[in-house]
Amino acid sequence: MRKLFWQALLLYLSILTYHCYTCASAIATEIDRKNKPTNTDKIQFNSILLAQTNRAELTPILLKEPEVDNSPMAQVTSVSQLSDIQPTDWAFQALQSLVERYGCIAGYPDGTYRGNRALTRYEFAAGLNACLDRVNELIASATTDLVSKEDLIAIAQLQEQFAVELVSLRGRIDLLEANTAELEANQFSTTTKLTGLVWANVTGAFAGDDVLLESTQLAPPASFGGVVARRAARDAVTGRPVVSTRTDDPQVTLSNLVWLNFNTSFTGKDSLVVQLAAGNGDSPANQFTSAGLYNTFGVPFFDQTAGIQGEGNAVVIRELFYQFPVSDTLQVVVGPRINWYRYFDNNAFSFILTGANSFDSNSSTLLNSIDRGSGGVAIWQPSKQLRLAVGYLGENDEFLSNSIAPGFNTSSDPDFGLFGGNYTATAEVTFSPSDRLNLRFLYNRARIQQINGVIGGAISDSTYQGVADDGISAVFNPITQEVANGGLDSSTADVFEFNFDWLIAQSFGIFGRYTYASTHLNPIDEDINAQAIQAGIALPNLGKEGALFTLSYIIPFSILDGRQYLISGGGDGGIQYEFEANYFYPLTDNIALVPAFYLIANPNNFSDNPNIYVANLRAQFSF
Repeated sequence: MRKLFWQALLLYLSILTYHCYTCASAIATEIDRKNKPTNTDKIQFNSILLAQTNRAELTPILLKEPEVDNSPMAQVTSVSQLSDIQPTDWAFQALQSLVERYGCIAGYPDGTYRGNRALTRYEFAAGLNACLDRVNELIASATTDLVSKEDLIAIAQLQEQFAVELVSLRGRIDLLEANTAELEANQFSTTTKLTGLVWANVTGAFAGDDVLLESTQLAPPASFGGVVARRAARDAVTGRPVVSTRTDDPQVTLSNLVWLNFNTSFTGKDSLVVQLAAGNGDSPANQFTSAGLYNTFGVPFFDQTAGIQGEGNAVVIRELFYQFPVSDTLQVVVGPRINWYRYFDNNAFSFILTGANSFDSNSSTLLNSIDRGSGGVAIWQPSKQLRLAVGYLGENDEFLSNSIAPGFNTSSDPDFGLFGGNYTATAEVTFSPSDRLNLRFLYNRARIQQINGVIGGAISDSTYQGVADDGISAVFNPITQEVANGGLDSSTADVFEFNFDWLIAQSFGIFGRYTYASTHLNPIDEDINAQAIQAGIALPNLGKEGALFTLSYIIPFSILDGRQYLISGGGDGGIQYEFEANYFYPLTDNIALVPAFYLIANPNNFSDNPNIYVANLRAQFSF
């Protein structure tokens, strides 16, 4: 009978302890959720999953995780050993009884109990195990002088006194279980996480006078995408590039862009990513650009159409790839549409979600012949200080279409394939001597597909800005409005880049890039050599924690040699340069306002062109 009594007591204590623990856990969770400090730096890198980049080397700079005290607990035999417990504490008698009578309470090695700190599941398990072991000892020995009748009466009184709270606790537990079951039954997927980004842009672009641009048309048909399809050619008489004049300013625009990300993991370590996109932007500054310079200067990155220009808000697949670990230090990415900028040419202060944000400032203008493509990338990171990324991609961009002209999206075209059209092969080494400084060295080899005997421009991209022919052939016929074949075969390019970001102090950093590109023209065996320069300062947490102000100076394309082969982009030999100011201001963890202002001098490399001014206000929403 006595043994039955002890077993019943053990069962009762277990149930009571479970209820108390569950209550503590639920309350602690609510308190933690309400009082958890906002890590506004994490706003800056939501995207690493959502947008361009997989930027592991940026984490040490801007993300600081709270430290956790994992000190082991030590058994105590007297409550007086706990230095932070006083006889006036409301729980003193309870602690004294548990320590001195039952011996199942532990303290920290520094002699403290830390009664106001939240209880972890591990600490609860250790304490519960110690108490149950002690109760089992009492049951086995049938010792009655340690557990008195007065103790049992006190337990009964406590149960009666807290009966209302226990009933309420049981109700809360039932509600939590019901809510959990509802969430599990109606969740989007057991393996797939949906995230998204939404932008709205108000943008204006203004020039002080008429703007010269190299193109045969100011306004190509909308069916060909409008100004994105401007054509470059030579004058039939002079042999020089045809020049047109923009005499009026474009109107202010309001546009949208949406990215939806479906991230699926089958093992917990791999990731299948599908990114859908839709937008309707055609930024006003594009009205001033020479042929082949669309979305190059004065254009905020998110003021764009996701797919083919002219098909606003059509939903496209922007990214589709699978990433998996081979070892603890090696990751492999394969897929039909991999975003090159997710893995290469990263920078803490020109990250598209928070930093310098125009098409010219968030990456090098000369660096790559494609944006997204089919193939693979391997990332080897043996330590926090060293990262090596190599990749090969055949062109497969969401904004190009073979229906306009052959030679676009060549990786999925049987006439070109993965290795016969536009492609890029890249190797980048990142060295981070500290968590504040990142140095990147990059080499890129590209093949550029000729279209109608010319290479380059927005239609097929290039490692310079503009369009080239063989120096004489791409002649414009003003009667037929046709351009003769430019005489070039597909060409190759070699690009070298140095890129760095340095957080000198918590509120001040610098960043920059230097790029040199040499494009070899076939079959004439000549080169176009160009350089791009960027230098900037960054002021993190300006005005608010998580904010970021950047000011950058950019020379997006300075032609060093071979200007005579350019039918667009060379201008009169001037050097275009830009000043860009960008201020990321988070309103909440999920909403931000980003005003930006750009000044473009010598646009289109014409030294006589007036300055162009661009103002943009971006609203950014993440979920």
